[in-house]
Amino acid sequence: MIALPGVPSLRSSFYRIYPALSMLVLLGLWHIAANATASATLPSPSAVLTVLAGEVRSGNLFHHLGATLSRLAVSFVLAMSLGSALGVLLGRHPHLDRFFDVWVMLFLNVPALVIIILCYVWFGLGEAAAVTAVVVNKLPNVVVTLREGTRALDRNLLEMAESYRFGRIKTLRHVIAPQLFPFFVAAARNGVALIWKIILVVEILGRSDGMGYQLHLFFQLFDVAGILAYTIAFVGVIQLIEWAIFQPLETRAMRWRR
Repeated sequence: MIALPGVPSLRSSFYRIYPALSMLVLLGLWHIAANATASATLPSPSAVLTVLAGEVRSGNLFHHLGATLSRLAVSFVLAMSLGSALGVLLGRHPHLDRFFDVWVMLFLNVPALVIIILCYVWFGLGEAAAVTAVVVNKLPNVVVTLREGTRALDRNLLEMAESYRFGRIKTLRHVIAPQLFPFFVAAARNGVALIWKIILVVEILGRSDGMGYQLHLFFQLFDVAGILAYTIAFVGVIQLIEWAIFQPLETRAMRWRR
């Protein structure tokens, strides 16, 4: 088939509807399975939508969603800031990297649940302990990603910056930062995916609000429709963040390859 200039081909147009078609198939299968089982443990999409609408009208969804997103934002900023700085530092200084590598590997392999429990035991069931637990769990991943990115820096560009006497700030801004940007975006994208899952556990164990707390409450009531309603709402918000922020950033980070 010959595509005319400026006119999208039939195949490309068909590919664009794949996501919507896939979602419709999923909803259809869900509806069929719910009707076939006729059980409260597998509510239909319409039942879940009814619960979701009720939570929106009451304001409960916005309250708990806002609490979780605020913890996610604070934890994300702290983990990315500290992790990026430490990753660049270890990548630029082999002796420090050699010394602290054991620490990084240790925190990478400590279960998230253990860190959450220890933070609550040491610092109490407060907001600071919750955020600290999330940051400590995410920090090693950011350090490793940025450390590998720093190790992959183009040495010729660094030597050129030194020859032209750029200085530390100018070298960081014009030579190091552009090369590390793809690694930073990768760490950020993975960070959001990991942090929000850890936050749910943190909220289940020691907070009185948030998506995790509400999911735990629905679990105690065996309210599967409520669990699915809050899950769909939160996943939708995370997907919106992915489309609006991380996909444009990834496109920008990979622009130099084109």
